[in-house]
Amino acid sequence: MIGSLVLTVALAASSGGSPDAMKKYQVKTLSLQAPASWERSSQEGTEKFKSPTGEVFFTLDVGAVQTAGMKADVCLDKILAAMGAEGWEKLKLGKNPAARRVNLDNANEAGSEKVRSITYVGCNGKTTWSMIFSGNDKKKDEFEPVVAKITQSVSYSKGK
Repeated sequence: MIGSLVLTVALAASSGGSPDAMKKYQVKTLSLQAPASWERSSQEGTEKFKSPTGEVFFTLDVGAVQTAGMKADVCLDKILAAMGAEGWEKLKLGKNPAARRVNLDNANEAGSEKVRSITYVGCNGKTTWSMIFSGNDKKKDEFEPVVAKITQSVSYSKGK
């Protein structure tokens, strides 16, 4: 069985500013890059990266596959089945199978504000991970480039 993991990346609207330099971080057997100015903290095994303003943050949990010798594609299919198989777009991140799904939800009772959530999951047969980026749908053009930089930087470490 695949280890439990949740990576929640919540991005709220940030107001302007210049592009932030990226810094490499290692979380168990997964590495990625995030804006260097973001504060990193850890609570109960969950890594949290928060922008200087606090308007943008993401959390990351990385797990291990419980079945030795599992193929990466089989691992990803198991993750998707556990999360509900509808709406996923398969892709490659860190040279291994991954998937992406976008959801829109109401941010207020009137439904006038929408939250865009972009979920990424991946597996290389040994390591599993999941990321959920969330932000005001009206600001998607601002936060989606950051989401792309972070997800495209995902790589798996050898060993452990």
